[in-house]
This record gives sequence, C-alpha cells and structure tokens, in this order.
Amino acid sequence: MDGKTWSTWSEGVSFGLENGMAVIPYALLKYYRKLNLSGSEAMLLIHLLSFRQVEGIEFPSLEELQVVTGRSISVLAGELQKLMKEGFISIDGDNDELRDIHYERYNFSGLYGKLGAYLATAVQENEQDKDKGAYATSAPRVAASGGGFGTPPTSPSSLGDKEESRNLFSIFEKEFGRPLSPMECETISSWVDQDRYPEELILLALKESVFAGKVHFRYIDRILLEWARNRVKNAQDVKTYTQKFRNGGR
Repeated sequence: MDGKTWSTWSEGVSFGLENGMAVIPYALLKYYRKLNLSGSEAMLLIHLLSFRQVEGIEFPSLEELQVVTGRSISVLAGELQKLMKEGFISIDGDNDELRDIHYERYNFSGLYGKLGAYLATAVQENEQDKDKGAYATSAPRVAASGGGFGTPPTSPSSLGDKEESRNLFSIFEKEFGRPLSPMECETISSWVDQDRYPEELILLALKESVFAGKVHFRYIDRILLEWARNRVKNAQDVKTYTQKFRNGGR
C-alpha cells in the first residue's frame, strides 16, 4: 500500500477504536450451537452485550436493534421472546428515586449459567473419556499377569463417581427448573468425590429440601452435614433419624 492508502487505513482503524470495543465471551462464539441457538440469535445476544458495554444502553429498543441487525421488528421481537422463554436472558426493573423514573435492563445471568453448565459437562465428559482410555490400556496387562478375563480388572475409582455425579446434575437441574451454575456443579462433585456421600443420600437430602420449600444448595449441604454427624448413611437411617427427630429425640 502507498502512503495515502496507509493513511486512510490507519484513520479507519483509529475511528473504530475510538468508538469502543465490546468484550464478548469466547464460549458464546464457539458453543452457541451446542446451546441450540441459531446464528442470528447468538448475534442478537452479542448486540445486546455491545449496547450495554459500548453505548451504555442496557435496554435497547426494537428500533435500535433493527438498525444494527437489519432485521424486521417482528422477527427481533420473536427472537427476544424465545431467548427469555428459554432462560438465556431476563428483564430486571428498577427505580431511580432521585429522578423518579422506572427503567429496565437485560440480565444475562441465564446465558452465563448455561455456558458454564455446558463447559462443566464438557470437561467431565473429557475426563471420563480419558479414564476409559486408561482402562482400555490397562485391561490387557491384567490378563497377561494371570488374572484372566474371569477376574475383572480394577477400573479407575473416579470413573463411577463421575458418571454418578452426571446423573445427579440432570436430576438437580430438573428439580431446580434451570441449568446448574459451575459452582453448583462443583458442589455436587465435591459431595460425591470428597465427602463420599452416596447418591441415594444426596437425592434424599434434595427431596427433604423440596418438601421444606427450601430448594437451594446451602440448605441441602446442611442436611447432609447433619446426617453425617449422626451417622445417617442410607434411606433406612434417614427414616429412623427423621422419626426420632420428630419425636423430640426419644
């Protein structure tokens, strides 16, 4: 490029940088199809994030979205409705008491929660595949050492735990009515891998929290800790402990 072309190019770059830059989660760009989002829906989310970060507009109008997307208002309204229905975004309302106005903004916690849950599941599946590979590699050695096929080789102890925790993830998500956050997934994994709580006991604690109307992880964790202190290890122990508790310790 000659000097004039370079000058024009640099001016264009400078103008673009002066207009600001938006930070977009790479996981959204890479995995939006895994979340059953279309390209236009993912792009709409990117525009909403950009409006907030660059323009300072937390609740852009359909007309403003139409300008940047080039799509009809009816189509945009349908996509926004779908994103809200499926829990990717929600709308928060608040009041500015000083100026006596009510305003609304888009909440993206649902999107981040879904991305986090997918990434957590992907990591677990990757670890499970590695464990299966290790198992397949070690199996012939067991047979060669005289154990034979009649004696099952010892599989990695964590493999069953990972499958167990994955089943728990699905059950918890069903009871909570939403995808689990990465921290919640980590809590369940900790119950299984570190605390060694049986799956049966974890599900009973979840059931107790549902009956009590306190479906949140801290309450479930307190139930499990209480049972562990009182050596409650299975369904029969839970039944006995609950009856004893309700009878005032008698």
